[in-house]
Amino acid sequence: MTRTHRATLIGLVAIVLWASIVGLIRSVSQGLGATGGAAMIYTVASALLLATVGFTPPRDMPRRYLGWGSVLFVAYELCLALSIGYAHTGRQAIEVGMVNYLWPTFTMVAAIVFNRQRANFLVVPGLLLSLAGIAWVLGGEQGVDPAGLWANVQDNPLSYGLAFAGAVIWAAYCTVTARIAQGRNGITLFFMLTALALWAKYLAAGGGAMHWSLPTAVSLALAAAAMGFGYAAWNVGILHGNVTLLAGASYFIPVLSAALAALVLQVPLSAAFWAGVCMVCGGAILCWLATRQ
Repeated sequence: MTRTHRATLIGLVAIVLWASIVGLIRSVSQGLGATGGAAMIYTVASALLLATVGFTPPRDMPRRYLGWGSVLFVAYELCLALSIGYAHTGRQAIEVGMVNYLWPTFTMVAAIVFNRQRANFLVVPGLLLSLAGIAWVLGGEQGVDPAGLWANVQDNPLSYGLAFAGAVIWAAYCTVTARIAQGRNGITLFFMLTALALWAKYLAAGGGAMHWSLPTAVSLALAAAAMGFGYAAWNVGILHGNVTLLAGASYFIPVLSAALAALVLQVPLSAAFWAGVCMVCGGAILCWLATRQ
């Protein structure tokens, strides 16, 4: 196996790790709470990143990247973790995860609008297909059902709102840092800042009980590993592997994520849900194809 093939395989492992995050975050939050659980995950993941990726001192980063990158990254991770942690049920946590996976589509649209990425007409049906897929996912067993969708969102507007905001913020992060990072990698610092922000929120709210158990500890270890090793593996993949293959494979994360979360949380998913997930993936792929020359 060549070096490129090994790096590509490592990059594909990162995709699997990231796809497992929704189910694992939910499992941890059930025992340690939404904020406390997320704080523990990012604390352990920060330690793993220190050991694998290393640490880039802030003085070695461009100031704009340090400022905008840290703010956008921390904001996104807070939205992601808390939206899943605040979900009322396992099914709702999976739905929230699907809303978050609008970010690939939004990232392509942002690259076209703000980075002047050349694109063709496919971006419009791609965006509409992704949004329709989310409407299908949230509509319940009937697929696209405006009344059911509205009732679903009204049951927990905080979680769905955080997930949607996270998708927009991550698209902004990808668009902005691509221009100002200058090859620097601040991921370890950004994870540490996320952990600090979550601990501050946890303490400001008066703490809260953490109910430890063996399953919770295992889920914590797996979630932190998925976060930390996922970024480390992806870094190897995009630096030394087949970037085109990895980019294409990343658009199928929603399908894999839903499958793994349903397995971890033991939640049955309907055919209508899977149809919506496939629409989200299809929309992202159309947006990606729109930018291909």
